[in-house]
Parts: sequence; structure tokens; C-alpha cells
Amino acid sequence: MDSGPSEWPSVCANGTESERSPRLVHTGQLAIGASHPPFVIAEMSGNHNQSLERALQLVEAAAQCGAHALKLQTYTAETITLDVEGGAFKIDDPSSPWHGQTLHQLYRQACTPWEWHEAIFRRGRQLGLVVFSSPFDESAVDFLESLDCPCYKIASFENVHLPLIRKASSTGKPLILSTGLAHVGELQEAVQVARSAGCQNLTLLKCTSAYPAQPSDLNLRTIPHMRDLFGVEVGLSDHTLGHSAALAAVALGATVIEKHLTLRRSDGGVDSTFSLEPHEMAELVQASHSVWEGMGGVFYGPTAREINSLQFRRSLYISADLRAGQTLDASNVRVVRPGLGLHPRYLDTVLGRKVTRDVSKGTPVQWDIL
Repeated sequence: MDSGPSEWPSVCANGTESERSPRLVHTGQLAIGASHPPFVIAEMSGNHNQSLERALQLVEAAAQCGAHALKLQTYTAETITLDVEGGAFKIDDPSSPWHGQTLHQLYRQACTPWEWHEAIFRRGRQLGLVVFSSPFDESAVDFLESLDCPCYKIASFENVHLPLIRKASSTGKPLILSTGLAHVGELQEAVQVARSAGCQNLTLLKCTSAYPAQPSDLNLRTIPHMRDLFGVEVGLSDHTLGHSAALAAVALGATVIEKHLTLRRSDGGVDSTFSLEPHEMAELVQASHSVWEGMGGVFYGPTAREINSLQFRRSLYISADLRAGQTLDASNVRVVRPGLGLHPRYLDTVLGRKVTRDVSKGTPVQWDIL
């Protein structure tokens, strides 16, 4: 990860110049855009369970399962909330996986210690991953800049934190912004702030900020609408169980997929219930690539791999032995496989005509025998 964003080429949705903003590119090899496979981000979040050893195992798992990037979250309990016991500072939603905790307790448990970041970044880079983070305040951006973080992600709950968006954008590095909870006017404001602060490389992620999210809440058809509305690449930050939603998003044009990764859901942790295990993440990477390949473009007619199958179409064949001068009728001409005779559209044309030479059963009908 030695090259900076100024060295990264601009890749548009169709691989050519367009009015859209440039796409995230890593050393010319990994890119965001319709002409590239989906860019899969493995989100570590708090699934390290406060163990650096486990965090490094997650880095290795992300690389082994084929994810393109590993993302951290950079905050402390003190930079994200207040140490207050009651009121809105306590999570009282019984359906929440964090029910009963205060915000300060949750974030103290979930945060990735800043002193771990350098080791995580180093190991990920050694394994060929794009390693970056979601800063949650301006001091986190300064810290990540000291680690040469290649790009930044703004979390859904921070998409109204305009000072943070302005700070991250001012680095000139690619910015990924999750859109959970935001009305279109709020997104417009966030995009304007990012661009005015210097961001020329912006990607939005459709996101439903529920943990886990239900498929009925996703509204994935927003993806192409958002892409056209803001003129940027759009992906999915997915908190549903499994990966079917992510594959549907790819079919709708999503060029980025972000999913939480854990070693084993049974180990527990703040995000484990809606995270993928490594074998599931590997399935997502492979399946999303297959869906992307299958989307292709608008095309009619046989592909190169279908050419040999043309012989198995139906065509006109002589179905009985004939002497020269005999007339073709329904008793001696049929529409059958293989496809080496005249097209079936010519059946009415050839009926009633005479053969010019002896022909045997199984001879393809061609003009030169009539």
C-alpha cells in the first residue's frame, strides 16, 4: 500500500471517462466500478473480542477467504459518547443485541485499541489486503493519517457528522459513506460537504442500520436510483443474515459489498450475531463474482461458447430416400435436429419443389439439391 491516491487511476463505471466521480483504486489492481468484480470489504468491528491475537487471526481469515479489503473502526468510548448511566445513554430496546448496556460500556467493549492499529495495518498489507478504517471523530483521522490509511469510511451513524466528513475529505483520499438512516436531503448535504472539502473519489453504501437487518427493510432498488441521483458508485453495507441480499445488490449494480467477519459466531462478541464466518465470507466473494460475471451486458445471439451448440438446433432434412425428380412433401421432409439444413422458415418454400438428384434419408435440405 505504498502508492497514494494521487497515483491511483480514475476508473468509471464503464471503464471510460464519464461525468461521474473517480472510483476507488488500489495500486491499479483493485477497483470499484461496474467493469470490475464487486469490491468485498470484511468489517472487523468489535469481533476481535478485545484480543489482538484474535484481531490478527481475523486479518488472516479475510485474506484467505478472498476479501479485497479489511476495515477497522477507530474510536474510543470517550471520543464517541459520554460516560452516563441513564436516559438515552442506556440501550433499552429489548430486540437489540446490546440491550441493557450503556453506550459507554458498549463502545469500550467494541473499540479497537489504537495501539493495535499499526500491527493490524502491517499484517493486512503483507497479505495483500486494502486495510482502512472508519474514523469517528477528527482526532481519529489525524491518527489514521499517521498510519498512511489509504481511504476512509464514514459510518451511517456519522453521516450527519459534517465536521468529520469535512476532515476526512480534506485528506484528498477516497471516501466511502454509508447512508443508513439518512433522508435524501441529508445525503445531499453530506455529499456536498465532502466534495467541497476536496473529495473527488466518493462511493455511497446503501445501508439499513438495524442489527440484524431484515430483508424486507433493505429496499435494494434504491441502489441504482442513488447511483443516478448522486453520480457516484453505490454499494451495500449489509447487516442481514447470510449473503443473499448482497448478491441481489450486485445484480442491481452494487460495486461494493461490506459484511462483518467473525471467526465463529458461537464465540460471541458485540457484532457476532450478524457476522459471516470465514467459509461464508469466501462463499460471498465467489458468488458475488459469479453474479457480476453473469450480469454482462445487453447481448443477443450465440456467445463464443454457444457456437458449437448451433448444430443441435432444428433444420430441414430429407426423411425418406428420394429419386431425382421426386417432389418434396410432408412425407419426405421434416424439421428435425441437427441444424445443418435450411432454416425451418423455408419449409413452405421447399414443399412442392423437386430434387435434382438422388438423395438419401438424413440428407440436410440445401438449395443445391432442389
